[in-house]
Amino acid sequence: MPTLFLLMILGYGFGALVALISGRGAIGRGLVAIGAGIGAAAGMALGATVMITNSPFVLSIPELLPIAGGLALRLDGLGAFFLIVIGLGAIPAVIYGAGYSAAYEKEDSTSLRLLGIMLNLFLLTMSLVTMADNVLTFLLMWEGMSLTSYFLVMTESWEDNTVAAGNWYVAMTHAGLVLLFVAFMLLMSGGSGSFSDMRAGAALLEPNLRSLIFMLAFLGFGSKAGLVPMHIWLPRAHPAAPSHVSALMSGVMIKMGVYGVLRVGLDLLGGGPTWWGALVLLAGAVSAVLGILYALMENDLKRLLAYSSIENIGIVFIGVGAGFMFGARGMETIAALAFIAALYHVLNHTAIKSLLFMGAGAVLHTTHTRDMNRMGGLIKRLPRTALFFLVGAIAISGIPPFNGFVSEWLLLQSLLPGVGFPQPVPAALMMLTVGMLALTSGLAVAGFVKAFGITFLAIPRSHEAEHANEAPLSMQTGMALLVIACVVLGLAPFAVMPMLGQAIAGLDDLPAIMPKFSLALSLQMPEGFAQISPTLAALGLLVVIGVVLLLMRILRVNRQRRVSASWGCGRIGQTPRMEYTATAFAEPLRRVFAELYRPTKELTIDFHPESKYFVQSIEYKSEITPWFEKALYEPFVTLLRFVARQVRRLQSGSVHLYLVYVTVALVILLLATRLM
Repeated sequence: MPTLFLLMILGYGFGALVALISGRGAIGRGLVAIGAGIGAAAGMALGATVMITNSPFVLSIPELLPIAGGLALRLDGLGAFFLIVIGLGAIPAVIYGAGYSAAYEKEDSTSLRLLGIMLNLFLLTMSLVTMADNVLTFLLMWEGMSLTSYFLVMTESWEDNTVAAGNWYVAMTHAGLVLLFVAFMLLMSGGSGSFSDMRAGAALLEPNLRSLIFMLAFLGFGSKAGLVPMHIWLPRAHPAAPSHVSALMSGVMIKMGVYGVLRVGLDLLGGGPTWWGALVLLAGAVSAVLGILYALMENDLKRLLAYSSIENIGIVFIGVGAGFMFGARGMETIAALAFIAALYHVLNHTAIKSLLFMGAGAVLHTTHTRDMNRMGGLIKRLPRTALFFLVGAIAISGIPPFNGFVSEWLLLQSLLPGVGFPQPVPAALMMLTVGMLALTSGLAVAGFVKAFGITFLAIPRSHEAEHANEAPLSMQTGMALLVIACVVLGLAPFAVMPMLGQAIAGLDDLPAIMPKFSLALSLQMPEGFAQISPTLAALGLLVVIGVVLLLMRILRVNRQRRVSASWGCGRIGQTPRMEYTATAFAEPLRRVFAELYRPTKELTIDFHPESKYFVQSIEYKSEITPWFEKALYEPFVTLLRFVARQVRRLQSGSVHLYLVYVTVALVILLLATRLM
């Protein structure tokens, strides 16, 4: 294991060094990707080794950071699982990025160099977060992950929207860091910052203090995960970043928020009362529904995917919250099942959302736009990208035989026992969550029919879409690897379950022996409550397709392609103006959920100067009300700007006045010291 750890450090270090010296050209970009790929593969192998051997990897170097216990690393089952998740997202992303980042060759060389350096450091610090074994190491690596991802978001800093997105991201991530710092300080209670000491001391803390620590940690980690209402940075930062970085941030980085909640709430604090789980469950359910509802209204393809990430992180937290609730009630087996479902969705979403962001990046790479209303017809120009994106869209909609279906089915099964709680409030909450999960799944299908249909089908709506070209081979390779992952995770859940069970075994008294799953190509819930076999379902689907093809051959069906014009509502020829737009597709749902969206509309009609009966042009504009920005963030930002303007008056430029400030501060400190 030390060899794999060293190889991980050297791989990421090599990639960053090459980018610093010269990351330009195909060879330079390839070497940067090779370094990052080696680091990610070594980290993945290290995580797999820990899980297979059930033996933690431990490394302590106090001399490296001679304060608060120094650098302390320990990789257990939970950290190893998330390290594998990092590798799953990173390897395809760096292969994809070798081709995608060629677009930055034309820009200032600093952008490409910074992209290569920060990408490797981002992956390194994120990997070390999963290994941190004391407060100092954790917070340093967490801050390193945040800062490097901020610089990655700012890659296209010449764009005004990118600067605004970066500002929102850095503000929210540091607000979360402050909350985490306070939570860890309270958890230390003046003692050692070692996680082992904190585990031992957590049981001695007052219940109210334990709850305060959990709340602070949940808010701090929730802001990184993008839970509503702390999601405000996510639909800004993810679209602004390069597409392979968007894939890593959405597919991997936000999962570090899930890791943090599990590490603090389940491991360090050892679980808590039922309301902890209820809070997490409710936050997840609200995030899931609102995330997909806002995704449906988006015309920007990458913003749609970003809001979809809020939806899916909400689904993950539904499982986490249910696990906490069942654990608090002594239902360890069902709690383990809920946590397994949540971790499975973490794994699945990493593969699916990385694939979708890369597909969107391939479209952006060739059309130079994220506006779906300027796309269309791309399936003919980008057939392989369209196929990859379609697989991701089907998988994230929870449709078999792909992986999204398995984890959502498992999550639903884990929630159903909670409906039978003897207490009415938890039972009602579980029932409400089941309904919200079902609604989310249905809306997700509509959202990704829109994303795929408007982007790839029909007639091109712009010159760029009409003359688009397929993505380079490296970008296609990265997407193809993730397609394989979606298929494997969907068809072989029986092979994945032992790893997920190993990740949480022993935490908060969860059973070391996980719920029994049949290895006869099927999953069987505890006590025979439910059973499913995605593998056999997929084989059945293939048999049905084969039978249909055989019947077509026996009946000598004419398989020759016939070309004819589509029905044009009485018109002679089809034009792009006759197609559904992204806005028109979502209009029925905008009306159904009008109380949430509160859309504002502007309709401008210009008539012909000779007669008002002839319309020259019609301009229609509709926007939805950003409730969280308007009600929560705008008042705070307004207050902050007001305070800043008042403080600015102190900067008069007068040295004499500055001396007065220093004198007054000194007098106050002396008086305070005297009184103490």
